[in-house]
Amino acid sequence: MAGGGVQMLAPGSRAAEYKGRMTSYVVFACIIAATGGSIFGYDIGISGGVTSMNDFLIKFFPVVYRKKLGLIREDDYCKYDNQKLTAFTSSLYIAGLTSTFAASFTTRRYGRRPSILIGGISFLIGAALNAGAENLEMLILGRIMLGVGIGFGNQAVPLYLSEMAPARMRGSMNLLFQLATTIGILVANVINFFTQKLHPWGWRLSLGLAGAPALVMTVGALFLPETPNSLVERGLIDQGRNILEKIRGTKDVDAEMEDLIEASETANAVKHPFRNILKKRNRPQLVMAIFIPAFQQLTGINSILFYAPVLFQSLGFGDNAALYSAVMTGAVITLATLVSIALVDRWGRRFLFLEGGIQMIVCQTTIGVILKEKFGGSKQLSKPYSVTVVTLICTFVAAFGWSWGPLGWLVPSEIFPLETRSAGQSITVSVNLLFTFLIAQAFLWLLCHLKYGIFLLFAALVTVMTIFIYFLLPETKNVPIEEMIHAWRRHWFWSKFVGGSSLAPQPVQPLETIKPKDKDRDDGTS
Repeated sequence: MAGGGVQMLAPGSRAAEYKGRMTSYVVFACIIAATGGSIFGYDIGISGGVTSMNDFLIKFFPVVYRKKLGLIREDDYCKYDNQKLTAFTSSLYIAGLTSTFAASFTTRRYGRRPSILIGGISFLIGAALNAGAENLEMLILGRIMLGVGIGFGNQAVPLYLSEMAPARMRGSMNLLFQLATTIGILVANVINFFTQKLHPWGWRLSLGLAGAPALVMTVGALFLPETPNSLVERGLIDQGRNILEKIRGTKDVDAEMEDLIEASETANAVKHPFRNILKKRNRPQLVMAIFIPAFQQLTGINSILFYAPVLFQSLGFGDNAALYSAVMTGAVITLATLVSIALVDRWGRRFLFLEGGIQMIVCQTTIGVILKEKFGGSKQLSKPYSVTVVTLICTFVAAFGWSWGPLGWLVPSEIFPLETRSAGQSITVSVNLLFTFLIAQAFLWLLCHLKYGIFLLFAALVTVMTIFIYFLLPETKNVPIEEMIHAWRRHWFWSKFVGGSSLAPQPVQPLETIKPKDKDRDDGTS
């Protein structure tokens, strides 16, 4: 496995001949595309704050409002345990899960850009419906349209970023998606902090402002170039080369074009990508596309981000203190994502995964122990312990923000060959949204019934996923996206699946020592 700061490539790799640099054109295109992450993040941040606003609860969930006021006696952990309330949050993710399969077809047949455009338009419609909602049915319909927008956006944007960026900068450019997501969370929490004081329509403003990032995404998609990978895959060779020359800032793109053409020939020979992805040689990517997004949600992060104000109120914080604490967590995850962008292409994916996992385990375990001893029943958290819990939650969020948060999207988007890339991303998005739905729907019930034990449960799950990464994920930093097969061939376990004995782990050499004569390569698609 490659290590340190030296790029390692298997013999026969053409990547040593890639030319070009990071151009302003790529930076502009990736920033515009990454706004697709902001609609995802805005929704994550806004829903928890809105569901804690009294005016919103009075209109749609009066039973929860009476529990909150103490008019209905309830355990502190159970004030917000209401399946209709959680359905408001989780219905979006079921819609996103189903729509991502349509997004997979659109992304492969028509390109990445049309999917981004469809996602933006759907999200605009959903924001308008939610802002004007007069009953629960209209509210849920708006959430469904938001889900369609997220399904298309999450399908197309990570692929777009990975394909546009040069190999050495792919990690940091792809993480713009997660950065936009965290900025969306932070902005949503700040907006909730102020709109809760606008009675009785503050919640409408919070939900309606989701249209702002969606508008940027929709208008921006009209001006984005299509990725050269997608153009070549659809037979538009000359257009693909023109775009590749423009984004690399050089006419010397022959080596990269050869890789794209070879990959597209293989991709076009595959008529059923979802059937193809089940073949033995694609087993490593399929396992990662299922387990990494599932584990990302099983860290417990979305439970905290969705319900941060609700969670803090359940732990005895007042309305303002709860929303203020939610703003803090939004700021922390944004700063942590910047750390990940700075380090992911230097320290690698594995290091950040493992360090973040250990940090999250410690935080979740400590929170669970504190709540067991100091909260619940007749016991309320004292100020010192309240500060400690908030600090631990922020430390947990920081660890997620530079590890499982961004890498949970980056790694699946960069490991698939072109012929199964859209199908693989569809599986990644659908698994992510399925587990997001399950956690969103179950969290308040679990908080009510497991109490402090929910944090210990998440700590145990993070332990399992950290072990998974340690043994089964090879390092993918600096490996060109169309030559990712070499990472699996060198892995102690996955080399058994991607080919015969000729594909066993091989000695690797630094990029700097590879000479132009090492031109021929096995593309690994047989």
